[in-house]
Amino acid sequence: MAGKRELFLKHVAQTSNLSMMLEVSHAEGMYITDVRGKKYLDFNSGISVSSLGHRNPDVVTAIKKQTDLYMHTMVYGEHIQAPQVYYAQLLTSVIDSSLNSIYFLNSGSEAVELAIKLGRKYTGRHEVMACRNAYHGSTLGAESLRSDLDFTSALAPTIPGIRHIDFNDFGQIEKINEHIAALIIEPVQAESGVNPPAPGYLDALRAKCDETGTLLIFDEIQTGFSRTGSLFAYQKYGVLPDVLLIAKSMGGGMPIGAVVTGRQIMQSIANKPSLAHITTFGGHPVCVAASLAALQYHLNHDIAYGVDKKAEILKKKLKHPIIKEIRNSGLMMAVELTKKKYLKHVVSRAIENGVLVDYFLFNDRSFRLAPPLILEEKHIDEGTTKLIEAMNFALQVYS
Repeated sequence: MAGKRELFLKHVAQTSNLSMMLEVSHAEGMYITDVRGKKYLDFNSGISVSSLGHRNPDVVTAIKKQTDLYMHTMVYGEHIQAPQVYYAQLLTSVIDSSLNSIYFLNSGSEAVELAIKLGRKYTGRHEVMACRNAYHGSTLGAESLRSDLDFTSALAPTIPGIRHIDFNDFGQIEKINEHIAALIIEPVQAESGVNPPAPGYLDALRAKCDETGTLLIFDEIQTGFSRTGSLFAYQKYGVLPDVLLIAKSMGGGMPIGAVVTGRQIMQSIANKPSLAHITTFGGHPVCVAASLAALQYHLNHDIAYGVDKKAEILKKKLKHPIIKEIRNSGLMMAVELTKKKYLKHVVSRAIENGVLVDYFLFNDRSFRLAPPLILEEKHIDEGTTKLIEAMNFALQVYS
């Protein structure tokens, strides 16, 4: 009989020829264990998804309780479902009062798709602006926001009317004009290698969008839910968007996303025509029950409070001659190496050592650190020790 590895390669769609091929047995807290019993310290969180660790007990309990009641009953928006109502009530109570309407979806990419629609429908304009070297998802609309033509040309034609500016470039803010329906931007740019906003940059974008009637949309799919040291990055940097996009760690390990905005903006997709955006499984009650438990856990345990301190400890202990710079916003972190040739050896050796790290899409000198926010100093010690050994190995390869 064929093994799982062979069946995986034969029947499960591959996204590249470089799959990690880690055969998972189980996961708990900070660790993933493979079928041979090897434990991996997770310093990646499935790209910032498992921020409360794997199988958070409160989330697991909420999932089990909800499955005993009901799962899918009807397409989104037709039935009143308790998890959706209670989640919306709680989330809107802890963010700005202008963000008072939530549309539940299945993923971050879907949240971006709805954001594009909202921008166009609400303003009556069709041009949408994004930043270069940003990633907003893999559906065609979301990929159209991507700036690297070497990639998007293979998918052409993408949706029209997309414009780009460079993140943190104050001089290009003037490109936002009365033709732009929406600016979709990460408050901390992730896939370029974790670039926080320059002082005053987000404020300048807010002012320009106010001047031109452009919707300011923050993609907080990676930065949300305590990752940067505040529940949301817009709170950390003190700039309020018109629309907030959330996903990834929202579900505590379950698939979900959402768009959060004001009722007036959200109402634009319910009229002329109605049903301007519909979804079958968006807001699935099991996923939203998990999300509610996760949000309650963040708030009850004040998860955001300790993030910056843990990040500083991690940075202090991660010292090596081949490290050029460590950039971060909370526990969203990029370790940039002095030479890009070191990168693949550091990442592969780290995984071999039993600590999971990852690459960035648009930065070939840095590796990603995004550990679960529940990590303790003993996990930092374990992780940094293994990463330093991996960097020693990379240095030795080229000595």
